[in-house]
Amino acid sequence: MVDLSTEFDDILEAPAREISDEQLARFEGYVAEMFATFGMDLNTASTKDTPRRFVRALYDITSGYDGDPKLIKVFDTECRGGPDCRLSQVVEGPIRFYSLCEHHALPFFGHAYIGYIAHENIIGLSKLTRLVRVVARRFTVQERIGQEIVDALEHLLKPHGAAVYIEAHHLCMEMRGVRETSPLTRTTYWRGEYDSNPSLRAEFFTACGLQR
Repeated sequence: MVDLSTEFDDILEAPAREISDEQLARFEGYVAEMFATFGMDLNTASTKDTPRRFVRALYDITSGYDGDPKLIKVFDTECRGGPDCRLSQVVEGPIRFYSLCEHHALPFFGHAYIGYIAHENIIGLSKLTRLVRVVARRFTVQERIGQEIVDALEHLLKPHGAAVYIEAHHLCMEMRGVRETSPLTRTTYWRGEYDSNPSLRAEFFTACGLQR
């Protein structure tokens, strides 16, 4: 097992956020004023604590800013130099995620699929889920989630290749604006062998159970 130092501190070992009770109370006041102005009656049994619950829920939803130090641990590769070491894939997914769009602070959610071709290191399968969720639980955009995942895989594992496919629904399109009924945004990211080998990309999609 290898303990890696990393430049990805915001993903792996970010300092925990500190918000005082005084700040929380002030934020709850701001939210209460906004909700009341927009039409919510805050004087009912079910809504009197809504500003407090909203602030705390928002803090929890954005826990990705706290990082995840468990992602630092990687292991020696299982590949011993055989002829398929540049072709054998590790594929994980679908990994469910929820995030907040930084443009409107509205949710988007979907699934991520991750593949990599191990070189010197591998990572525990549960860590792939952790990686998706730590980058998703922030104010972000779908494109950045995929970029950060593939960058982190390259940094941690130095793989022969890395692949990320993400599909998500964006409530900023469904609840406002053009009000599309069920749009699905798809993004892909290829590094190393995946970038130069179309058959590997096709195999990745097949392993994910996706038709391409």
